[in-house]
Amino acid sequence: DDIHTFDYVIDALIEVCEHDYIQAEQCTVLVHYKGKCAVKSGNFEVLKPKCTKLLQLGLSAEII
Repeated sequence: DDIHTFDYVIDALIEVCEHDYIQAEQCTVLVHYKGKCAVKSGNFEVLKPKCTKLLQLGLSAEII
């Protein structure tokens, strides 16, 4: 988006989703060009706080 830098999103994915740098970078590029990317899978109890944290950081996130 026009608000968050690639580095900001990469750092958020590393912190919140426990991605390594390459994985976070790939997800960031996918989101940039396709508008979305599945960044984490798992059960709701694990995903809910991660989704909440991404939203608090100003990023779009949803559990589907």
